[in-house]
Amino acid sequence: MSIRTKYEEELIKIKNQLLIMCGMVESAIEKSIKALITRDFDLSKLIIENDKNIDNLERIIEQDCLKILLMQHPVATDFRDISAILKMITDLERIGDHAQDISEISLQIASDEPIKKFDNLQLMAISAIAMVKDSVHSYINRDLDTATSLDKRDDKVDLLFEKVKDEIIIMIKNDCEKINQVLLLLLIAKYLERVGDHAVNIGEWVEYAIKGDHSNS
Repeated sequence: MSIRTKYEEELIKIKNQLLIMCGMVESAIEKSIKALITRDFDLSKLIIENDKNIDNLERIIEQDCLKILLMQHPVATDFRDISAILKMITDLERIGDHAQDISEISLQIASDEPIKKFDNLQLMAISAIAMVKDSVHSYINRDLDTATSLDKRDDKVDLLFEKVKDEIIIMIKNDCEKINQVLLLLLIAKYLERVGDHAVNIGEWVEYAIKGDHSNS
C-alpha cells in the first residue's frame, strides 16, 4: 500500500470520527434543552457525565490528525484539510461544553417553579443544531454554498436571542423575586447564541479547506 493510499484511508477515518463527534454534540444540545423543559434532571446529569466522551473523541481526532501529518510531507490541500479539522473539533468541543453548561443550570433551578414558556429557546436550539449539522456536512461534502450561508442563518439565532432578552427584561420588571432564575435563562439563551457562532466558525474553516481562504466576517 502506498503512503498516499494510506493517507487517504486515514483521512476517511478522521472524517467519520468528525461526523460521530458532530452527532454527539447535536444530541447533547438537543437533550440539554429537552431536560430543561421537561425538568428531567436525570437527563441533565447524564449530559454532564457524557461530556467527557466528547472531550475524549476530540483528543483522539487530534492525535490522528497529527499522526497523519507525520506520514508524509503534506501538500497544501492536505495541510488545509487537517488544519481545518483541528479547528472544527475545537468548536465542536466547545458546543459540547455549552450543553453541559445548560444542564448544570437546569440542576440549579431544579427546585424552582418554571416561570416562562420556552418557545424561543426551543427555536434557538433547533436553528443552532441544524447549523452545526450542516456546517460539518458541508466539509464532508465540500459544499461551499452551505458553508458560506451559515453566517446569514446565524442572524435568525441572533434575532431569537434578542426576543428572549426582551421577554426576560419584561419578567424582571414584573417579578423581581425570581430574578435569579430569569438571569439563568438568559445565560442559557446566550449559550445557544454561541452555538450558532461556533457553527459559523466551522463554516469558515470549511471555506479555508476548500478555497485556501479563511473569512473573518
